Amino acid sequence: MIELRSIGKEFPGVRALAGVSLAIEPGEVLGLVGENGAGKSTLIKILGGVYAHGEFTGEVLVGGTARAFKSTRDARRAGIAVVHQELALIPDLSVAENLVLGREPTRWGLVDRVRAEAMARDMLRAVLGADADEVDLAMPAGQLGVGLQQILEIARALADEASLIVLDEPTAALTTSEIERLFALVRAKQAAGTSFIYISHRLDEIAALCGRVAVMRDGQLVAVVAPDADVVPLMTGKELGDVHARGERARVIGAPMLEVTSLSVDHPRLPGTRVVDEVSFTVHAGEVVALTGAMGSGRTATLSALFGTATSRTAGAIKVAGQPARLRSPIEAIAAGIALVPEDRKGAGLVLGASVADNLVLASLSTALLDAADLEARALSRSRDLSIKVPGLGAEVATLSGGNQQKVVIGKWLERAPRVLLLDEPTRGVDVGAKAEIYKLIEALTARGHAVLIASSDLPEVVRLADRVLVLREGRLAGSLAGGDIDPLAIMQLAMGTQPGSQPPGDTVLPLSTKETVREARV
Repeated sequence: MIELRSIGKEFPGVRALAGVSLAIEPGEVLGLVGENGAGKSTLIKILGGVYAHGEFTGEVLVGGTARAFKSTRDARRAGIAVVHQELALIPDLSVAENLVLGREPTRWGLVDRVRAEAMARDMLRAVLGADADEVDLAMPAGQLGVGLQQILEIARALADEASLIVLDEPTAALTTSEIERLFALVRAKQAAGTSFIYISHRLDEIAALCGRVAVMRDGQLVAVVAPDADVVPLMTGKELGDVHARGERARVIGAPMLEVTSLSVDHPRLPGTRVVDEVSFTVHAGEVVALTGAMGSGRTATLSALFGTATSRTAGAIKVAGQPARLRSPIEAIAAGIALVPEDRKGAGLVLGASVADNLVLASLSTALLDAADLEARALSRSRDLSIKVPGLGAEVATLSGGNQQKVVIGKWLERAPRVLLLDEPTRGVDVGAKAEIYKLIEALTARGHAVLIASSDLPEVVRLADRVLVLREGRLAGSLAGGDIDPLAIMQLAMGTQPGSQPPGDTVLPLSTKETVREARV
């Protein structure tokens, strides 16, 4: 149905694609895997018309006919819809306006807002079911969390009557129930003849959904294999073993480094409601504590409050290294020894128009008079330590792959040697090789006595890294798990309120609301 012939693409100093040829059959779900920087996103940008005909070599054929796409609109008209890994919403437009953009219903020459809202609600229900009714269609899309923004992108693509839908890391910010619903939608459309290209670093999803898997490395297609094949050596050129295997813990747990007592965060739009409600916990030096739970359970809000970026009123007491701390802004948080790697690395973690070198040293600048040679040497050392793949330190950080961008976000804080490192979805959209490197980095930091607090929806990641797990539900601490009690089933049961869980010393378990909703049951 779709054929790519000898596709090549170069950027200044970088060969992104080299002679890639690939065919997609009608009604097929084709997996596409590879490390960050392997060329996957570049390939689908060519397929989706982001890079116009003439900006690359080779041919794109639809139904056996060569097509010369000049824009994304040309690709959509040819029946190709793409959900890119990097979100493409217009943040100041409402949820409804983003969903119907380009397909607005009109009446007497004007947009029919009543019909537009009905269309938008139906599009959301296809992905969220009854939970769609909880989404405020009038809210600016930029105020949504990354997970809900991802759902808007998916809903928009699934509403297109496309013959091929490309999903690039569609589940990176979704919960388990949302992933299951997405898979059901993909299978239903596949049964009706729609084809998919499914790109993911979650290899279990690839095995569950795809009929064939195309593997890329260094801009080349190295193999097309069965979904149960071991693709990691093909992706990386080396054996990595089980990235999520939980090894023996040899950490030395020190004194309390972060003490949080009765932390509360008001809902930014609903007076009298809290997104974090009287949460207390402690993180010690040399320890990894994970916050997990449903989307909207308060994970990101907790980290935002600790870094001084909460957008609503906060209350509670916080100590860092035994000293009371007022964290009303990032400046105060940084001064106290706290660093944050945010969930949205592009929107909140990087200066996209600046160079890799400038981003790496940004958090450690402390004087108005800068030694350019010293800064460059520090940036070069840090990029080597983190194995950041980049054509040069002067390259714009926006041109890097997602995994290398994430390494830059983490790397910029290492110069400051923070007492407490907050990580919000630290491996979202990161390939298996970069994920293993980030895990090793976290373990190295704790070995040096740093305290690490992770907010993650990736349960294998939580099990792999955490010494203790705090499960949030409806903004409250539903329970805690430690040591050998940490497993995905126990975490899910706590998140859904089906078991009380244990209570390690220093953690406060609060009574749960009796109101049970589908949203509370998400993990």
